[in-house]
Amino acid sequence: LFAVFEAGLLKLRCHLIDILPNPGGQCSELYPKKPIYDIPGHPEILAGDLVKNLLNQCSQFQPGFTLGESAEKINKNSEGLFTVVTDKGTAHQAPVVVIAGGLGGFHPRKPIINNIESYEEKGISYFIKDPNLYKNKNVLIAGGGDSALDWTIELANIASNVTLIHRRNEFRGALDSVEKVQELKNKNKIKLITPAEVVSLMGDDKLKSVEIKIENSENITLNVDCFIPLFGLTPKLGPIHDWGLEIEKKSIKVDNTLNYQTNVPGIFAIGDINTYPGKLKLILCGFHEAAMMCRSAYKIINPDKKLVLKYTTVSGVSGFDGSIKKAQPLVRKSID
Repeated sequence: LFAVFEAGLLKLRCHLIDILPNPGGQCSELYPKKPIYDIPGHPEILAGDLVKNLLNQCSQFQPGFTLGESAEKINKNSEGLFTVVTDKGTAHQAPVVVIAGGLGGFHPRKPIINNIESYEEKGISYFIKDPNLYKNKNVLIAGGGDSALDWTIELANIASNVTLIHRRNEFRGALDSVEKVQELKNKNKIKLITPAEVVSLMGDDKLKSVEIKIENSENITLNVDCFIPLFGLTPKLGPIHDWGLEIEKKSIKVDNTLNYQTNVPGIFAIGDINTYPGKLKLILCGFHEAAMMCRSAYKIINPDKKLVLKYTTVSGVSGFDGSIKKAQPLVRKSID
């Protein structure tokens, strides 16, 4: 979405294709209510609110959207135009293609428990979209990473009871989060069971209880309304593998020393889906990559035009929708 804004500043139009029903990727689909703390100028912002702000920021450049469809094929014609065809047969042509697919198609890592699929969306979920849905619920969270720790902290003040279990005594998450969870346990605001894992599920039309195996102890049965295994995601590139791009460890290799272009001229990859020496998978790094990429895309689309770097504080922003945001004049004051 920020790439759309940066492209708009250069008078380039964009069309977005997303397999998800709403734009925003993981921030919208997986954790819209999760706070993010490392966005410049925002000490704290919910992931969903960040997406709303980005959509509002780029809306003046009137991007097109094809949602709920997956890009399946890319072909390049003799005139240098790419044709992107979706799984539903929708086709779009453009001189430049930018892949900003995050981790690719994401699939949750599921614990190996008999009949777990029969309780999915009936008490078992792998993502938390709205924490308020767990108000007055008995919640069991399983996992040892940042997501499990962060949601334990978040739901401690919302759910009736929160229990966190992990297969090991040690957690993989941020030290600050581990300390907060330990503090909540000491204050009896949550229950912490380690090392332990869920081995069976019980219920009728919905989940009612789970059996927990505790190391060096007897199994226990815990009544729950919700069981949330947070074991991370397994990224899958899907059809991207067939596009002739250089792939390294499920990521697209790009030239970060220049413009984040792939081995196919005219196809760029930005954000979590790309890889290069020193890569950091952070949202703010994706913003930087988007800005650099757009300037290289401009040169491909307008090879005979010179690109002059402009600052919005000086030039303002002129949207495709007719909106104009003028730069504010600099007021100089003398010192007496």
